[in-house]
Formats: sequence, structure tokens, C-alpha cells
Amino acid sequence: MNFTKLNKQIICADGFAMSVQASEGAYSTPRNDEGPYTAVEVGYPSEEESLLMQYVEDETRPTDTVYPYVPSSVVTLVCAKHGGIVEGDLPEGIPYLKASSR
Repeated sequence: MNFTKLNKQIICADGFAMSVQASEGAYSTPRNDEGPYTAVEVGYPSEEESLLMQYVEDETRPTDTVYPYVPSSVVTLVCAKHGGIVEGDLPEGIPYLKASSR
């Protein structure tokens, strides 16, 4: 049986966190285990994020649900809005916007 490696949760400079996955078993485009990906599955953000809400699966539970087929560009915008990434992994095809060190 083929098990897909899960990406480590993204944590941004301001503390915002989310899971970003792409694979044969995730809501991603392409829906296979090889990127680059143009859309990904975002899950369980630490707070409601307006840039993601149009993709939400259950709008009554914005921090306890998944966001299918979120365009990779939207994930990049979310990371930028929250100050860049301090740790975590992104699927192939999404720019890794590292938080600037001061």
C-alpha cells in the first residue's frame, strides 16, 4: 500500500497556522503524488482567514474543516499576509515565502 507523506503544518510569522497538502488522496490539482500543484487542500487553519473562505467545506466551522482545491496563488497570498513562513512544508509548485529575519 502506498502512503503519502504529509507535509508539516505551516506556521507563519504572526502565529497563523494551517495544513497544506497535495497528493492522490487530497483535494488537489493534479490529484496524484507528483507536482507541481496548481490547487491544494488546506486544512484546519488556526483562525478564520478571509482569503480562504470561498473554498471552505463547512463554513460553520472555519478552523475545524478542510478547504478543497485552493489555488496555489491563494496559499502564497495567505502566507504573505501573515508575515511569511517560519516553519512547515508546502507541496511542490507553491513558492515558499520565508519570513524575513530582523
